[in-house]
Amino acid sequence: MADSNITKKALADSLKEIMKTVPFEKITVTQICSGCDMNRKSFYYHFKDKYDLVNWIFDTEFSKFATERNLTENYDERILLIEKMCNYFYNNREFYQKALMIKGQNSFSDHFWQYIQPLVKQRIRYLLGSHINRDDIKVDEFTVDFLTDAILCAVERWLLNNEFMHVDEFLDKILVIVRTSIMLIQKEMDM
Repeated sequence: MADSNITKKALADSLKEIMKTVPFEKITVTQICSGCDMNRKSFYYHFKDKYDLVNWIFDTEFSKFATERNLTENYDERILLIEKMCNYFYNNREFYQKALMIKGQNSFSDHFWQYIQPLVKQRIRYLLGSHINRDDIKVDEFTVDFLTDAILCAVERWLLNNEFMHVDEFLDKILVIVRTSIMLIQKEMDM
């Protein structure tokens, strides 16, 4: 691991540890640096602010799943990927419950939306293009934003619910909705 990533990981681990007991808005860069014996200069060399650090944690940990994705995945492969992503959120739910509570500029919710939106758009373009990945296929932005909002809202509601349901139950509910919707759309198209 490069020195830069070692430093970033140490700062990330420190923030995660502090977030277990301190509300995010009360956490200072000084506290984060103290937790891993670094100075503020090191922090600001790598991150703009603590919001940037939260987003970096998501990007680096979640990118494992993004690199596994493939536009030509079949339905079962895509479901397996979604299951892996949900398990990631489930296993890190304490951190993401707190990260999703951050509101305002540079919030994690905004960052997550910006991460998911191009993936949704790419997938819709793929499906509309009869499985030919063509950049010239136009996708309605309203549709993309609607589906992105639905994904973000479902994940947020799941993670922030006081009676947190297990990942298997969450996935079962999502799959029932998706499968039912697909069947109804197909039925309507066949009429």
